[in-house]
Amino acid sequence: MKTSRLLAAAALSLLAAAGAHAEAYQGVHTGASAKSRDEVSAEAARTAAAPNQNVVRGSRGAEAFTSVANPEAVRAQAVATANAPDQNVVGGSRVNSRVISTMNKSAEPRVQAGK
Repeated sequence: MKTSRLLAAAALSLLAAAGAHAEAYQGVHTGASAKSRDEVSAEAARTAAAPNQNVVRGSRGAEAFTSVANPEAVRAQAVATANAPDQNVVGGSRVNSRVISTMNKSAEPRVQAGK
């Protein structure tokens, strides 16, 4: 009984000490803004009326693409890669196998003859 009264008194003294350091109310602070109330209101109206304001980029389809590569160089590289021997075969393609180039079909003479 004596211990519970001692604990209650300690708790009350802690609450009183915490309450003594509370911040004093100084009223509503005025905001410091570089814009006037009318300027803020006009900006809010423009923003609310803006088209597609809640649409994330790319959600309306693909964006315009402008290529910077030479189309002829890209085509020649694609043909050479497509006709490269064993282009899709690596040593680990099959268990205990070796890669032996049997597909010697170079596209370079055909590409050069086509020009």
